[in-house]
Amino acid sequence: MDIQIATLCDFAADYNGKMVINGTFDTLAAPKMPVTHPHCCLAMRLCITPEDSGQRKFSVNIIDADGSSLDDKMPIVADMPIELPDQVPFMTRNLILNLQGLSFPEDGIYSIDISVDDELITRIPLRIVEHNPEAQQGE
Repeated sequence: MDIQIATLCDFAADYNGKMVINGTFDTLAAPKMPVTHPHCCLAMRLCITPEDSGQRKFSVNIIDADGSSLDDKMPIVADMPIELPDQVPFMTRNLILNLQGLSFPEDGIYSIDISVDDELITRIPLRIVEHNPEAQQGE
């Protein structure tokens, strides 16, 4: 299985197999910590081949720099049965995960780990920075 696209974004949608991605990002700035990001999406496009057929376990885990899960809702795990029709060399599927109310306790580097059958397929870095321009003006 190949992940052709994996990104955090403001919005993503699938329209008849075509994925629309709007506002991809890798950094969130907040005036103070902790911070809660109200809404974002994890947009993924998978390319699946006959070798991938079978019952698979798909997971997404958001971790901090120490490898600890962001909260008790992580990892998000789903069964993913894969079966390609005969004579089909590959197929692609778009997966969009809406993430609501992600809370980050402190600034730093976080990662979104995407795994299949407990094997890490890709890791997306996410940087959380504390940036308060009003506080800097008073210095």
